[in-house]
Amino acid sequence: MILRITLIVSGFITLFLGILGIVLPLLPTTPFLLLSAACFVRSSDRLYHWLITNKWFGKYIRDFREKRGIPLKAKVIGVTVLWVSMLSSAFFFVDLWVIRVLMILIGAFFTYVMLSFKTLR
Repeated sequence: MILRITLIVSGFITLFLGILGIVLPLLPTTPFLLLSAACFVRSSDRLYHWLITNKWFGKYIRDFREKRGIPLKAKVIGVTVLWVSMLSSAFFFVDLWVIRVLMILIGAFFTYVMLSFKTLR
């Protein structure tokens, strides 16, 4: 029961972050919505069904789930925003070179993950 409640709360938090990602360029939408769907599928059939049939963000999840891919536009925007935010943060706000290198490695990892999925046209 505690795990179920934790998953539902986590699902709503990541759903909220995904919704914010629609309007805020630094937050990615699709990963948060996928994480929300993963939380709901393990905790509540009703919430999962509501999420994947939602008219505003259900399409993101269905496209990824059914076609296992990310639209080209989303990839370009995602990678661009990722690197602009990572590099500007690393070189304008961080003084320690170790943290800069870590940020660049994290950016490279997420770029690889994003680009490794099939491109939907």
